Amino acid sequence: MWNRSPAKAQALEALGAIASANPADAVRGANIVITMLQDGPAVEDVLFNQGTTQGLQPGTLVVDMSSIQPRQARDHAARLAALQVDCLDAPVSGGTVGAEAGTLAIMAGGRAADFERARPVLEVLGRPTHVGPTGSGQLAKLANQMIVGITIGAVAEALLFAARGGADMGKVREAISGGFADSRILQVHGQRMVERDFAKRAAVTVQLKDMRNAVATAQETGFEAPITQLFAQLFEEATAHGLGDLDHSALFVELASRNGMA
Repeated sequence: MWNRSPAKAQALEALGAIASANPADAVRGANIVITMLQDGPAVEDVLFNQGTTQGLQPGTLVVDMSSIQPRQARDHAARLAALQVDCLDAPVSGGTVGAEAGTLAIMAGGRAADFERARPVLEVLGRPTHVGPTGSGQLAKLANQMIVGITIGAVAEALLFAARGGADMGKVREAISGGFADSRILQVHGQRMVERDFAKRAAVTVQLKDMRNAVATAQETGFEAPITQLFAQLFEEATAHGLGDLDHSALFVELASRNGMA
C-alpha cells in the first residue's frame, strides 16, 4: 500500500495494511493492483512518473478505480499493454457510506476475462458490473455523475420553489417521497438541504470535475448534452462563490442565493 500523503497510509497499518515507501515497492510481486486517485493527471503521474510501472510484472492486472475521462483510461490501458500489463477502468459510486459498508456500485470497462479475474476482489468492495470495453467504466461513471448533478439541482430548485411560495420544505419532501419524483437524491440530499447540512461528503469541486469531464467527453464524441452543460456551469459558479469545499448538495446554497433566500 502507498499513498502520496504518507500519513494516510500509515493510519491503516493498525488494520494490517503494510505501508510502502514508494509505489514501485507497493506493487512489486502483486497480481492485482488497485489505484484510486482524484483525477486523470494524478493517475498518469502515479502510474508513469512516480515509478509504479517499475514494480509491475508482466501479467499484472491494474484496476483503476479513479473517476477520469474515458480517453485518459484508454490511453493508460494502451501504455500499460505495451508493458504486458492488463488494465480495467472501474470507477465507483456510493460515496463514503458505500465505501464503509462495502456496497459501492462498481462500473468496469475492459476485457471480460480481466473483469472475471478481478471480480472476487471487487465484490469485497461492492457490486461490480462489466459495462463494456476499455473506457466504458468511465462512461458509466460520467453517466452516473450527470444524473447525480442534475438531480441535485432539480431537488434543490423544487424545494426552494415550494418554500418561496410559503410551503414547508421538509413537508414537501415528505409528501412527494414514494411518488415518481422520489429518488436517493431526494431522500439523502433533500434532507441535507432541509437541515442545511452541507458538511463535505462528496465535494462541489469533485462534482464539478465530473461534470466538466462529461461535457468534454460529449464534445469528443459529437454528442449534444445541453442539460449537463447547464449544470456544469451552475457547479462552476457555486465553486466561484466559495462553495467548493462543501458537499455537492450545497448547489442548493447557490440557487438559494440567486433567489435572495440564502
